[in-house]
Amino acid sequence: MSKSSGKKIRIKELDEFYTPYTVRAALTKGDVFTYISMLIMGFGNMVRGQIVKGLLFLGIEAAYVWFMITKGIGFLSMLPSLGWLEQTKQWNEKKQVFEYTAGHDSVLILLYGVITIGITAFFIMTWCASLKSSYKAQCLKKAGVRLKSIKDDIKDLFDINLHKLLLAVPLTGITAFTVLPLIFMICMAFTNYSKAWPGNGNENHLILFDWVGLKNFGDILNFNNRMGQEFWSVLGWTIVWAIFATFLNYLFGMILAIVINRQGTRFKAFWRFCFVISIAMPQFVSLLIMRTVLSQDGAINQMLQNLGWIDRPLPFWTDATYARVSVIAINLWVGIPYTMLQVTGILQNIPAELYESAKVDGANAFVTFFKITLPYMLFVTTPYMITQFTGNINNFNVIFLLSGGGPVSTDYYFAGKTDLLVTWLYKLTIDQKDYNLGAVIGILTFIVLATVSLVTYRNTASYKDEGAFQ
Repeated sequence: MSKSSGKKIRIKELDEFYTPYTVRAALTKGDVFTYISMLIMGFGNMVRGQIVKGLLFLGIEAAYVWFMITKGIGFLSMLPSLGWLEQTKQWNEKKQVFEYTAGHDSVLILLYGVITIGITAFFIMTWCASLKSSYKAQCLKKAGVRLKSIKDDIKDLFDINLHKLLLAVPLTGITAFTVLPLIFMICMAFTNYSKAWPGNGNENHLILFDWVGLKNFGDILNFNNRMGQEFWSVLGWTIVWAIFATFLNYLFGMILAIVINRQGTRFKAFWRFCFVISIAMPQFVSLLIMRTVLSQDGAINQMLQNLGWIDRPLPFWTDATYARVSVIAINLWVGIPYTMLQVTGILQNIPAELYESAKVDGANAFVTFFKITLPYMLFVTTPYMITQFTGNINNFNVIFLLSGGGPVSTDYYFAGKTDLLVTWLYKLTIDQKDYNLGAVIGILTFIVLATVSLVTYRNTASYKDEGAFQ
């Protein structure tokens, strides 16, 4: 036996997911009953005594065929055009009323088409499972091994296959309520589904719309048109906001935790309580209070005017610079306590031996911080910071409840100076009904965040050297 073949065998033995009962093996080594199972699902199981299992496979096939004949083929046939028949209105002279004849609804056509594709994908997986089951029954029967009955399979679901049973429900839920809606949203990005498609006058595309390919992506990414300029401007502010909201929170939270936890600090529990108390209040309440306090007639402007420090109210929410600084500052007040608590736990778990060794070697507080404390904290909290950065890019609550995305600019397409991509997406879809552009922005946001998060995390010490500080 060659070294390569021996290595392959060892790899297969070590692979817990390895199985000789594959679709390829069934197609190349299956008998006549296994081949028939390609057309009549479960046939190979039934002829070998696994009647109930075979009937289940056959029932799924029959249900799928019935669905495709009655509805599925029609849904798929309408998918390329998304419909063309408009609603008609005709005057009924006898009844003296207008009678309406329903036309095609592109939204439903696309939705049912996506659902049909999902059902077809499930059927293909079931077909593969049926073929592998038939081939497995063939091999075990040939080897003289007793085939498991349906009772044995059910018993295994609560024993050696318990993980499959426990994962079935969440997997089904994720597929039905996350994957399929996500595919539906992605499809919207390639259509002109909007109240008034930009560039086509006031033509209504909420009922009947068409595929437009990559046109929406071109409009969004083009620097030379209004939509593209606004996208890049909002994206730039979104990144600036995420950087400040993430790293300032971390910096000040870390400093606060270090100051409170140092040996010379008295009443540590009291100081932690003072800063953590803001967490006890629902965040949306805190944000609305701060919005009122910083308004034109709010407490801050009233106090400053009464003291004679200003002649007129400061434009916290009406000036772009003031508004951006305000949302960043308020986010610090809301977010620092979380970082402080996390860093506090990390500081209390740094091995004391490291500090004792550094002290013996003559290291001062400055060297100790940058050689022991900071590397340890960064090692533990880098994944947390990546998560926070991602969350801040999609931080809808802070922006929406404080500034509402304002102040409004005439240069923008329904976006304000403090709007993030996520709040702008909300306005485009909920307020303006530009669902196609909203879908494009959602896709681009996902691509950027997924790429940055994965690349950044895979290059961190937390990923490369997991046991470094153990």
